[in-house]
Amino acid sequence: QERGALGFERHYHVTDPFIRRLGLEAELQGHSGCVNCLEWNEKGDLLASGSDDQHTIVWDPLHHKKLLSMHTGHTANIFSVKFLPHSGDRILITGAADSKVHVHDLTVKETIHMFGDHTNRVKRIATAPMWPNTFWSAAEDGLIRQYDLRENSKRSEVLIDLTEYCGQLVEAKCLTVNPQDNNYLAVGASGPFVRLYDIRMIHNHRKSMKQNPSAGVHTFCDRQKPLPDGAAQYYVAGHLPVKLPDYNNRLRVLVATYVTFSPDGTELLVNMGGEQVYLFDLTYKQRPYTFLLPKKCHTSGEVQNGKTSTNGVSNGIHLHSNGFRLSEGRAHVSPQVELPPYLERIKQQANEAFACQLWTQAIQLYSKAVQKAPNNAMLYGNRAAAYMKRKWDGDHYDALRDCLKAISLNPCHLKAHFRLARCLFELKYVAEALECLDDFKGKFPEQAHSSACDALDRDINAALFSKSDNAEDKKGGGPIRLRATGRKDSISEDEMVLRERSYDYKFRYCGHCNTTTDIKEANFFGSNAQYIVSGSDDGSFFIWEKETTNLVRVLQGDESIVNCLQPHPSYCFLATSGIDPVVRLWNPRPESETLNGRVVVDMEGASQANQRRMNADPLEVMLLNMGYRITGLTSGGAGGSDDEDSSEGQVQCRPS
Repeated sequence: QERGALGFERHYHVTDPFIRRLGLEAELQGHSGCVNCLEWNEKGDLLASGSDDQHTIVWDPLHHKKLLSMHTGHTANIFSVKFLPHSGDRILITGAADSKVHVHDLTVKETIHMFGDHTNRVKRIATAPMWPNTFWSAAEDGLIRQYDLRENSKRSEVLIDLTEYCGQLVEAKCLTVNPQDNNYLAVGASGPFVRLYDIRMIHNHRKSMKQNPSAGVHTFCDRQKPLPDGAAQYYVAGHLPVKLPDYNNRLRVLVATYVTFSPDGTELLVNMGGEQVYLFDLTYKQRPYTFLLPKKCHTSGEVQNGKTSTNGVSNGIHLHSNGFRLSEGRAHVSPQVELPPYLERIKQQANEAFACQLWTQAIQLYSKAVQKAPNNAMLYGNRAAAYMKRKWDGDHYDALRDCLKAISLNPCHLKAHFRLARCLFELKYVAEALECLDDFKGKFPEQAHSSACDALDRDINAALFSKSDNAEDKKGGGPIRLRATGRKDSISEDEMVLRERSYDYKFRYCGHCNTTTDIKEANFFGSNAQYIVSGSDDGSFFIWEKETTNLVRVLQGDESIVNCLQPHPSYCFLATSGIDPVVRLWNPRPESETLNGRVVVDMEGASQANQRRMNADPLEVMLLNMGYRITGLTSGGAGGSDDEDSSEGQVQCRPS
């Protein structure tokens, strides 16, 4: 720990020598088109790949040998390849852009079954050990289909029809089954919501409907629910539903391009196309902090009279069941536990990075300290300030979360109170920001006329004035924020309810760019799944520490785009692929070997360039891809100008 706190050397946060030594071991050549999917067998001694060339190849990756190549019978790009469990690695399933799902017997190199039930491109196949002879597919017709390969009943049926919930335009993009409880299926589709389904509950519901046919007789008006209550749970990054109109206006598409469970089945990882990578905790669930904020705020008189509500609402911020509450009235400053010397040094380094406007470096150092001292309010407050300065996509929402955490730990954290109001404003919760600011002035009257307070007051009033002129007034956090518009993407009432009950993310990972392809993966990596890996549009792949969210390594994995990253089931061994017609294998290189030139040394520069790329106009991105340099793009993400502390107001400026 002492060593880890010394200086700003680039790899201060890389403790695992395996990750530090990760390099290219081999390139497997054999395909003649982009390699869109990779799949290890259970033992990890075979690797299957599928390509635009409509072939699948099975490799012996440990000896870098091609064992088998076969044409799959598909007439378009292959997007998914899976070994069928309990088939002795004999049966391989492929899904492709020709809307077909094919089943192959590798021992005789023949396609033994073809399913043509989907009406649009098949993007993913999923399998589960507990369900022998069964698998699932997700396709751009909005359907999740389940297949039965038993001899007497080779068929498929619709398990989930997203069009019944989201209209005809919805596309399913990815799916995966929980490895520890095969009854749970996660689905990613168009839009920011990720869906978790209970397969067994859906099947039991359908069985009971068949056994009681009278319950199934229904008119158009009295429609039977397609899924039983409790069979679906949605997850979403809390700021995204509110950001959706802004993204749509800028032709920026949000779509889940990959979902996967952690090996222990307790976490769900999502690569959100058009945005960042998110990790959801399935056991400690939390509501989004900015959903359905109440319109009314208690006055200080009501608070003093002891009439505050007891339902998790106090002083205008609704915190659901997360246990945070803004303090009622002016309390005494809580004593802060002193940091141990090595963490105090990390905090000082973070403050120095902040003073030098090295926002990401400051965030990473604060995050490292937060992991070791999770109950220190000052660290959360300081990290919030750094997020607000950096302004990457989602930074203001992470800052809001940090402010609430800081206030829960120290109700008199003055700066966190003020930053909370600024975050609410930046997140377009203007009425709530005003309530929060008024609340702040009541708690800290000596700050009520500070330059920072006056500046935020002016911003809020200007926004409220322009909002009152806008016919599409979207005050509060009501359902309008969750609803799409248009005839073909009409959202059902059932869907509205599920969206409003969504749970929020635990961790967010930034640095990569995912806007060009809709098959980009993110995965758990490492002996204890302690790292997160993701492909990127810049031809690199990114590796983060799971718990601190700090970026620890960037490697060049493709000449254009890295789409696929599949970790070996048991070794520190990674297979990647993308636009190049090769499969690349990565593992820790021996100390004697000088690391090859695939290491991206300037990780911060690469991350900033990717943020610019994600926020660029689609035409500008096209020009960037053609090699033109675009001027006038700032390193900031969405969120607009944020000059809350340019005036050196007492409240906001420096970290504590």
